[in-house]
Amino acid sequence: MSTGLFDLTGKVALITGATHGLGLAMAEGLAEAGATVVITGHSSQERVDQAVDALQRQGLKAHGYLFDVTDENAVGDAVARIESEVGAIDVLVNNAGLIKRIPMLEMSLAEWESVIRTDLTGVFVMSKPVLKSMIARGGGKVINICSMMSELGRNTVSAYAAAKGGLKMLTRNMATEFARHNIQVNGIGPGYFATEQTAPIRTEGHPFNEFILHRTPANRWGEAGDLKGTAVFLSSAASQFVNGQIIYVDGGILATIGRPSGED
Repeated sequence: MSTGLFDLTGKVALITGATHGLGLAMAEGLAEAGATVVITGHSSQERVDQAVDALQRQGLKAHGYLFDVTDENAVGDAVARIESEVGAIDVLVNNAGLIKRIPMLEMSLAEWESVIRTDLTGVFVMSKPVLKSMIARGGGKVINICSMMSELGRNTVSAYAAAKGGLKMLTRNMATEFARHNIQVNGIGPGYFATEQTAPIRTEGHPFNEFILHRTPANRWGEAGDLKGTAVFLSSAASQFVNGQIIYVDGGILATIGRPSGED
């Protein structure tokens, strides 16, 4: 268990979209640091229950709730239930997200709006009731999961890049607006990670796999556990004067235009 600046014992941390992948890894990291974690999902209760069970089997404190972060009424009801049944939310990690890889001219308005609604508007909807509670209690931590697409464009992800770029600025604005209430709002921008979704393109010889390995100074894909430390830092007293920052956990991609081997 963590001690000192990074100790989260007694804290309640809510992580949206945490039934698998990077969200579940961050939930695990916060729980390992002593927090009681609340993971949420929207697709099925079974997936939520499986994720909670996976954490509890490690001796970690975990609870799960099913709701859609874009549904204002459902979010309000869920936050009230969580604070009644588990405890006041000290840390909110806005991780729920959606990406649609469709060329812009082929993307329908409905597809565009579904991405913006989940990745940007959902953070607005989810944060409001939690922030009100944090203000009443005198402080809290909010972590918005941004992306390298908060800084860079890429083919076929126009809606996702627009949403994540907007989320970067929403993070900074939230930090500006709520700092006087002892609330720190920061972001994490993951690079390219080894997940179930990227498995098909991480095979040896696949062009995109080769591109990522050559583009990343660390010369590897990120592992889910690589996000744990940053999530714990931004959730803990160690980041008490860190506000409005986006920390990119990307193996150095955004730092260079060269190759990790030093070749030009």
